[in-house]
Amino acid sequence: MQLQQLRYFVAVAETRHFTRAAEAAHVAQPSLSQQIRALERELGAELFHRTRGNIALTDAGDALLPLARRILADTESARLAVQETVQLRRGRVRLGAPPSLCTSLVPDVLRVFRDRYPGVALLVREGGSRDLVRTLAAGELDLALIITPPSGEAAPALDVTELLHEELVLVSRSAEGRRRKVRVAELRGRPLVMFREGYDVREATLEACRAAGFEPEFAVEGGEMDAVLGFVGAGLGPAVLPGMVAARSGLAVTPFAGPGLGRTIAVAHGREVPLTRASAALRETLLAHLRDAARDGDLPPGTRLLLA
Repeated sequence: MQLQQLRYFVAVAETRHFTRAAEAAHVAQPSLSQQIRALERELGAELFHRTRGNIALTDAGDALLPLARRILADTESARLAVQETVQLRRGRVRLGAPPSLCTSLVPDVLRVFRDRYPGVALLVREGGSRDLVRTLAAGELDLALIITPPSGEAAPALDVTELLHEELVLVSRSAEGRRRKVRVAELRGRPLVMFREGYDVREATLEACRAAGFEPEFAVEGGEMDAVLGFVGAGLGPAVLPGMVAARSGLAVTPFAGPGLGRTIAVAHGREVPLTRASAALRETLLAHLRDAARDGDLPPGTRLLLA
């Protein structure tokens, strides 16, 4: 049974005339009649009483008509659903990002994307870069913003595009004595507000302090991004933060003296799984947003675009 045969059958049932049905279906009348006969042979029953000047449905035709109409309606609904998805009137994107980027970069990008494609559902998962890489490789995310390891080696199953190099800065409730920069070594003996384990900023801070010859002290430890900002604002101590977060925090920001602290932000997706149109559109929105921000001078100080 073919959809075209059902369309011809419905056309004849509605016009009660083979010639007029053929004209409505834009097909030659002999071809339409042949397809109706083939349908009747497949079903093992005549669908029309054919008498001179009069076409009427048989009992089998009466039984088939509502089912045929429903099948054709469902087929049209399926066609429209696929077309809407292809044209990005519908769809879904599963995006992963570290909390620091959910606080800074991600909201601006999603706002632009949402304005362009309001019918596409957005699902965001926060997590550490290592967790996001595993989740992405397992196919549970479409895209992820990750922090690349210092070695630059990414998971082989992922396609990774480096986006930005972002400086890490020191934030505190009050300015660092009007100093323009601070050295990592000056954090010795200063209790810090520290993120929980799993944050790449925590690992970068610990690594820098140990490279400077000391183990950092903590005023309070174990916070998520909002908690760390709140603790610093309450005066519990300074914290090392990504520059894009610090720029929005309302806290006093002091950059580190060279070579300083930094991290590389990248966008990744599964190498073996092609991006959906919606995911590809979000990726392009992200890249265009960063290029526009760099061109207009809107990137925070110390943040450098790595895209060509």
